[in-house]
Amino acid sequence: MCRFLAYSGVPVWLDSLLIEPESSLISQSMAAREAKTVVNGDGCGIGWYGERGEPGIYRGILPAWSDRNLTSLCHQLRSSMFLAHVRSATTGGVSMANCHPFGFGRHLFMHNGQIGGYEKVKRAIEAYIPDEVYCSRAGNGDSEAIFLIAAGYGLDRDPVGALRKTLQECLDIVVNSGIDQPIRFSAIHADGEKLHAFRWSSDARPPTLYWRNVGQGIAIASEPFGTGAEKWEIIPANSVATIVGANITFEPFNPIAQPQARMIA
Repeated sequence: MCRFLAYSGVPVWLDSLLIEPESSLISQSMAAREAKTVVNGDGCGIGWYGERGEPGIYRGILPAWSDRNLTSLCHQLRSSMFLAHVRSATTGGVSMANCHPFGFGRHLFMHNGQIGGYEKVKRAIEAYIPDEVYCSRAGNGDSEAIFLIAAGYGLDRDPVGALRKTLQECLDIVVNSGIDQPIRFSAIHADGEKLHAFRWSSDARPPTLYWRNVGQGIAIASEPFGTGAEKWEIIPANSVATIVGANITFEPFNPIAQPQARMIA
């Protein structure tokens, strides 16, 4: 499983969250504590929003702990919303095209999890990527496919609904193909104004996802970082957190069921 971190709030230097804390994301790339895969060395990436409409993206195939370009960027970049990811490849080869986060227009996306049996259903799932979006397909993994299908279902209008519909379609294909492996989905979507953090799986075993207040902002992480004294909250299974600035709200998210009423944190 991969590890990731996202932030929304007042602008901060990226290294203040990605490098400086104890058990930081960079440290987790070498020694994750809550993942089956301890080492996440199959590439890394960051995506951040600045003064332009579309975000900046850096991705590379070096392990995060040895990527000096990544370290240099984190020391120099300051942002009010950013995403960072260290990869342990499950589907798709080790290549820059398969590293997260993925970008499409003003949208950023990263994912920890899998579509069970993806190699057997890859062709059927990719058929749901619309022609006008497919030209942006660079890698061959399941995470990018999920993102581009959702782009076709209306990320601009309703990101939560678009990803719900995407996972419904993927789950239908997996089930109808007789595959008994689950879809697991811990993911972040951002558009520069809002950040959505999803935690769901089809087998009731979603990947871990936490949140906490960090100064005048909110951090989302696959596993906690810091001294151990910080108060981290688990994001409930089958839910999506929506973060605007330093404000967070929750609502149910279950592509197997119908949408339910909204919950406020």
